[in-house]
Amino acid sequence: MTATVETFEADPDLNFDRVPRPVQQFVDEVRAFAQDVLAPRAVELDQQAADVFDWEVIQAGHDIGLTRALLPRELGGLGVGVLGLAMAMEELAAADPGIALAFGATMLGQTPVLLTGDPGLQERYLSGFSGPRAMLACNAVAEEEAGTDLVIPQHFPDARMRTTLRRDGDGYLLNGHKRFITNGAVAAFAAVYANLEPHPGATGLTCVVVPLDATGVRRGDVLDKMGYRNCLGSELWFDNVRIPAHDLVGGECQGTAINVAQGNMARSSVAAISTGIARHAFETAVSWAGERVQGGKLLREHQMTARRLADMAVGVDAARLLYQRAAMLVDTQLPAPEREPAMAKLFADRVAIDTASTAVALMGSRGYMRSYGMEKVLRDSFGTRIFEGTPEALALSITDCLYRDDDDDDDL
Repeated sequence: MTATVETFEADPDLNFDRVPRPVQQFVDEVRAFAQDVLAPRAVELDQQAADVFDWEVIQAGHDIGLTRALLPRELGGLGVGVLGLAMAMEELAAADPGIALAFGATMLGQTPVLLTGDPGLQERYLSGFSGPRAMLACNAVAEEEAGTDLVIPQHFPDARMRTTLRRDGDGYLLNGHKRFITNGAVAAFAAVYANLEPHPGATGLTCVVVPLDATGVRRGDVLDKMGYRNCLGSELWFDNVRIPAHDLVGGECQGTAINVAQGNMARSSVAAISTGIARHAFETAVSWAGERVQGGKLLREHQMTARRLADMAVGVDAARLLYQRAAMLVDTQLPAPEREPAMAKLFADRVAIDTASTAVALMGSRGYMRSYGMEKVLRDSFGTRIFEGTPEALALSITDCLYRDDDDDDDL
């Protein structure tokens, strides 16, 4: 497999002030979209029924390129690279992480097709994103009894995976059930990970692209989530869905390599979403503490509050630097690095939760009321901790890298 994701030459010192002009222009446009379109309606949409989805917002995002940002220019995309994508995700998440995730999950569904470098597969499934009408994609990995076990390759032999792929004539039959699939209710296609029979566990992990209007595909109910309510998570059922051989991604039993590669590519963007959540909470807390009077002086003038604000500021900036470093390395290295994206996500996940929690505490009863929006930020802050690797899974990945690096040094 060969990656066709747009890359940029990085300065040796990773100077983020030198972001390529097209990337910065895209991020500026996304920032305006987030502030003018997303932010005013985020709280209202969050409080609607779980299955309400705002296609008008998605179409507006599509119009500025959010559904094709990662695609190279020769495929009708913007080619902003992982760094540009991650910076855009921060801007979106600062307004509404649910909408950020809807666009991010689409690019996650596109990534396996990109990684193959297969022109036919790319034409069939990626060309539509350059059209006038918005479309979304999704990535289907998680199952009822197999979540993290499908992220950690060492667990594959023991994974209780139920989605299977069986050879049938010149194609395959797909059967099984996927859960917690972002965009599953609204996507045009899914990159589905199944285990090729008769391999045990998930040792035959294979990725296939499945149009979600295909015979035998059934979309389940939309899940009623704690946060990220402005994107839809649902179940997907597959009953003898016929998969042509040319819709396999990378061939049989290549799902592990693809899943690991796309995870390493995606984690900096997920860290950026956490950073955007933390930024929203921090900026709200700064505004509140600069206006609220307590004990005869502004809240920010109290030593305890000043320490809290300072810690929040450091956390947000550090999370941003970590995800930008990780994204730039992903854009400039093959294969994509494992350690830095995992570190960025591990840190940013915690910063989002801690910053949102502190902001709620500083605002007191107003922070607890739904009408002020901060309790939404707190609920949303827990979401990114779950997908693209839990803290525990990321810790295993980072530690493995530490010892692997030590072993490489010993061999010199």
